[in-house]
Formats: sequence, structure tokens, C-alpha cells
Amino acid sequence: MNFKLFFLLIIVSCFSCKSNNTTRKQETTTTVSNTQPNIVVLLCDDLGYGDLSSFGHPIIKTENLDKLAANGIKLTNFYSTAPVCSPSRAGLLTGRSPNRAGIYDFIPGIKKSPDNRDMVHLQAHEETIPAMLKSVGYATCLVGKWHCSSRFNSKEQPQPNDFGFDYWMATHNNAAPSHHNPNNFIRNGEEVGEIEGYSSQIIVTEAINWLDNKKDNKPFFLEVTFHEPHEPVASPEDLVQKYLPLSKNREQAEYFANVENVDLAVGRLIAYLEENNLNNTLIVFSSDNGPETLMRYDRAKHSYGSPGELKGMKLWTNEAGFRVPGIINWMGKKTFTGTSDKVVSALDFLPTFAELSGAKLPNRVLDGESFTSLLNNGDFNRTKPLIWAFYDALNDRMVAMRHGDYKIMARLDVDNVPVPNFHNLYDGNIDYIKSAKLTDFVLFNLKNDISESEDVSKKQPEVFQKMKAEFEIQYKELLDGSHVWVRNN
Repeated sequence: MNFKLFFLLIIVSCFSCKSNNTTRKQETTTTVSNTQPNIVVLLCDDLGYGDLSSFGHPIIKTENLDKLAANGIKLTNFYSTAPVCSPSRAGLLTGRSPNRAGIYDFIPGIKKSPDNRDMVHLQAHEETIPAMLKSVGYATCLVGKWHCSSRFNSKEQPQPNDFGFDYWMATHNNAAPSHHNPNNFIRNGEEVGEIEGYSSQIIVTEAINWLDNKKDNKPFFLEVTFHEPHEPVASPEDLVQKYLPLSKNREQAEYFANVENVDLAVGRLIAYLEENNLNNTLIVFSSDNGPETLMRYDRAKHSYGSPGELKGMKLWTNEAGFRVPGIINWMGKKTFTGTSDKVVSALDFLPTFAELSGAKLPNRVLDGESFTSLLNNGDFNRTKPLIWAFYDALNDRMVAMRHGDYKIMARLDVDNVPVPNFHNLYDGNIDYIKSAKLTDFVLFNLKNDISESEDVSKKQPEVFQKMKAEFEIQYKELLDGSHVWVRNN
């Protein structure tokens, strides 16, 4: 009898231990889940470094973004991954130079071209932020501009859902016919038709509706990619009238109003997050590249974007091409706050989000680095240089590298003749590109010379030689790892 009682006690004890272990496991899982932040990426299109009032614009009012920066981190050395739209977006999503994905310039439509540019798209094997976050329990949504494929909403190429977006409402490229009453949105593969309103407000409404209809308690990743202030610009008339007395002409007033309309849309989204107590939400704001040049093409009549003190514009490898406003704000979380001159890139989003969410990093070369230390204490010193090789640059030096306080740039020459502009690397020009030599170097100390006005290569020969040697190594590694497009039929 005592033996039976003893045996019974052992069984009860075992079940009790198992139950306690299960409870502990569930508690641990819940705790981890609760620490995963919601993540919101806000991305403008062609917004200049000097286009927000918090970044020095004397006229445009951006009160919501300014408040986001004042209560968070204002990044004065933030870089996009390319000086033009499609590669910039691919680099952000993958944490890798867009050259590795074979996206070198903006992606046009499907018209066949001899340089195989019509083939260009973000390929299925690329690992992205939404797919990575989805693997650790995130719900994911994209609203706005996609521009990562030449065949949009086609089974011939991967679409946003193939890269981890549960829900998406997007356009291939720009909102058409303009930001006002656009008719080219696709929602989860289905045409939407004309939508009344302005694009920035439309996509924020879609984002809010997605959050409202979200029935689970999963953390979320939301990417809001504004079409503004890229042409064709259209802005609410009341905002245009507000800026007319302060502008050179109506077109400039429409541009200024366009930027403020984005700010108002951001304000609506932040208000929703606050009203719904979505406190553990990390928000990052930036632009895909610098501002468009006024009248560079016929429709660019509203392009009054400001590069601030920076040299160049969109499509340049000087600073204004890819140095853009950067803002980080972690709602409900105590972080470092203030203005930071640490060098941060959109390439860093993927590794940072991986660390914050507990996701596993992709097993491949990454060009970004986690900046969680910046969030914690304001300190972040990147170890890997940032390098850009943009073969369709408007300036002479197509290749540039930022490392620490310094930036080095070079022209590409073959037999002492500058390489002409290319939209794409394909089997017809790759050998030529690989034969090109970096030459005609210039060196800038960006800490002292944000405007790239003084070449210090001769004044600081030791720094120059060190930067030049690293530059040549980094460019060769990037070129060797760049995707080359080959047509098989």
C-alpha cells in the first residue's frame, strides 16, 4: 500500500513538473513576444535633405515630423542606398547594396531593350525585411509605391506578397495621373480603380484600415511608401493657397504644399497609433533619394526640392543624391534622444530589425549593420564603409565611398576615356565595366565640409592613400558580387 502511494506521488510530481515547465515556457514565449516592437517605415519619394522645417527649410511647415524628430532621434548623416528610386527601395528591403540584386537604376516598364533592362526586378531568392519579420510572428503590410519590378502585378515576376507582405496596396511607380484621384493602385493583386483624394492621405487611410481590421495580437511591420513629392505633383488647394504668398510661382507653392500634405498624413497615422495605445512602435522616416532637378525633364516643373547645404541633386553621387532626412522615434520606449551625426544607412534597417525582433539574419553578405546601440545610448560607429556605384550618375564620378568622416569619389575610365552612362549591367557590357579603372580621385572631410567644396587629398596624403586602398578593395568586391542580367531567349 505504501509502495502504491509512493508510486502515485511520483506520477503526480512528474505531471506537476511538466505542467510547471510548460507554464514557464509559455510565459517566456509571451515575454519575448511582448518585447517585439511594432515597426513602421515611412519613406518619401524625392524628398530633399533640406525639405523639412526641422532640417532647415525656411518656408515648408512639417510640424508632425519635426515633433517626431524632437522627441526621438534626428539623423543628420543618414543615407539612402542609392541616388534613385528602384535601387534605393531594393537596398532598404534587403540590407544589401542594390547592385548585388542587379537593380542599378529606376525600373521602367516591360518594353524590350537591348541592355536587358526590361528583365530587371527584385528576384525571388532575395531575402527581405517583411519575410524575415514574418518568420518570427509579424503581420506585414505595404501601402504606396513598389517599383521593384518591371512586370508589376504579373505572374512573370515576384510581387510584394512574394517577399513577405501579407497585405499590400501599391502602384508600380508613380501615382497616376497624379497624386490627386489616382487610378493605378493594385490591392493584393486586384485593380482598385480611381480613389478620391490625395495619395499620401489615401495610403495612410489604407494603413489605418489594415490596422483596424487586424484581428490578432501579432506585432506588425508596416511600410508606408509615399509617392510625394515626386512628380506629377498635385496638392490640396487650401495648402497651395497657404504657400502662394511665400513662393516664386504656383508650381513652387504646389511643391511646398505637397510636402506638408505628407506631414499631415504622418500626423494622422501617429495620432491613430497613440489613440490605440500602440506604444511599443518603432517609427523610422526617410526618403528614397535626394530632390529632383527643376525641369530636368518636361514634367519636372514642380521640382523645387531643396538639397540644403549639400552638393548635387537626385542621380548624383555627391551628397545630395543620397544623403536624406532621417528620423527615428520609438513610441513608448525610453531611448537616446537628440540630434545625432552618426553615419546611418537604410541598409541598416534589416539587421537592426532582426536584432530587435529576435529574427535570424539572412545567411548571405549584408552591407548594413545593426544600430541598436544608437537607440540605447546614442553611440554607433559603423565598421563597414558605405559604397555606391551608380553607373547613370549625372556627375562625372560614378563611384563614391563614405568611411568615418571622409568621403572619396572616383571616375571610371577605360583606356583614359571616361565610361559612358549605363542603366544596367548585362552580358553585353560587364566585361567593359570590369576593365574600367578608378581614377581622378577626390577626398572630402564631410565633418568639416558638408558641401564637398574642398578636395583634401593633397593636404592629407596619408588619409587619402588609406581611403584609396580601401575604396579599391570595396569597389572590386561590390562589382564581383553584382548581378549581371542575361537573356536566355
